Amino acid sequence: PHGIVHVDAKGRIKEQIGLPAELAAVETRFGFEGIALQGDTLWMAVQREWGDDPKGMVKLVAYDTKAKEWGAVHYPLEPKGAGWMGLSELTIRGDYAYVIERDNQLGDKAVVKKIFRVKLADMVPAKLGSELPVVAKEEVRDLLPVLKSYGGYVLDKVEGFTIDAAGEGWVVTDNDGVDDSSGETLFFSIGKVE
Repeated sequence: PHGIVHVDAKGRIKEQIGLPAELAAVETRFGFEGIALQGDTLWMAVQREWGDDPKGMVKLVAYDTKAKEWGAVHYPLEPKGAGWMGLSELTIRGDYAYVIERDNQLGDKAVVKKIFRVKLADMVPAKLGSELPVVAKEEVRDLLPVLKSYGGYVLDKVEGFTIDAAGEGWVVTDNDGVDDSSGETLFFSIGKVE
């Protein structure tokens, strides 16, 4: 089952938080892809649509660690071509939440490997089970030109993103332990992120 596990610096589990009934009833095997803390609220990106999501919308789920309350907003995905479209990360810095949005295609079939951002001020979670507000997104960086510049085929799983203290963005791909993959993993800078 999906949920949140809070561990200490030595890896000991301090707390486990399961999904509320409203989320558990609609979950699919595609779970959270990124978690970040803003104040007392943990934000999590759901990779793909769950049972109650309109086509082309995924949830950014909020958990208030003080009030122990759940909520969410809807995030609009780019149009889907071959395969599927989804989120692979959620990172918070400054006034924005940054997400990786990607298709699951590789090589010449890859169309979307991008970083978008959403204003935190617009991420006001609604109660689960109610109509969720749809947040506006802004494209920050298209990663396809960078992925193509390395001379190999374009990897499908752009999975991790962070921004360091100096404001430089870093991206990492995932090869799923080399099953059905060349085994290649990339870790690269995208320069300053405004």
